[in-house]
Amino acid sequence: MPSSNRRIGLLAGYGRFPILFAEAAGRAGYEVVCAAIRDSAAPELAAHVDACHWVGIAKLGMMIRTFRRAGCRQVVMAGKVQKAQIYAPWRVLRFLPDWRFIRAWLSKERRDSKDDSMLLAAVREFERDGIQIVSALDYCPELLVKRGHLTSRRPSSAEDRDIQFGWTLAKEMGRLDVGQTVVVKEQAAIAIEAIEGTDRCIERAGDLCPSGGFTVVKVAKPRQDMRFDVPTIGPDTMHTLHRAGARVLAIEADKTILLDQAETIELANRYGLTIVAVCPEEMPQGQ
Repeated sequence: MPSSNRRIGLLAGYGRFPILFAEAAGRAGYEVVCAAIRDSAAPELAAHVDACHWVGIAKLGMMIRTFRRAGCRQVVMAGKVQKAQIYAPWRVLRFLPDWRFIRAWLSKERRDSKDDSMLLAAVREFERDGIQIVSALDYCPELLVKRGHLTSRRPSSAEDRDIQFGWTLAKEMGRLDVGQTVVVKEQAAIAIEAIEGTDRCIERAGDLCPSGGFTVVKVAKPRQDMRFDVPTIGPDTMHTLHRAGARVLAIEADKTILLDQAETIELANRYGLTIVAVCPEEMPQGQ
């Protein structure tokens, strides 16, 4: 639940979500102290928070000190961080990780480099300093999409079959903590998201299926931690879908963040796209 302390920390990555969270927290009367990840968070974020400190992606200790000094007992994580950065050439010299980051990276509790493993290792470092990581959606639950057809165009019977096929596949990929998005056509997998992220997965599908007309399915993990890595779509997603030649986007109701809803749906209708938010009980079971 939102903190009784009227100051909340924001660890911000890429995209509109950090800005929308900061606006929602501000409207609720919270003072927002932001640690913005350099080369990921938007520069305009600084205008939407009460204090903004820019930090490197591998400066975990600096992030923790920023929030401790500000008296933030709760922190939310919002926005994407490009995980592929960790495989950049000369990554140690490029990012100069601090001791807290190194300790989290080498922790015996971090068994692999999957998203959840890495994020939970960072969460434990915050908790060692008495800082609780909470869900941004406690402050702005209105961003979660509700069940139903969001656009004028509805899926055809063939597209419905692709949604069902893609749902089972996407849930299995989520269970393995590989990715949240799959692209299918005629009940065949065209592309599966891994480290590259949703947009590049969709773009790759467009290259592999130049005839277009494919279906994108994006779901939450079966054991989704709503504190981080919640599936998110917005206007940029619509542009990517259109450029790649997609026809349908299926997302999970009550587990997907929809940014700038009016603009997103207007773009989808303009591009002739279908967006449908479905519930797990409507989909094949056994994932």
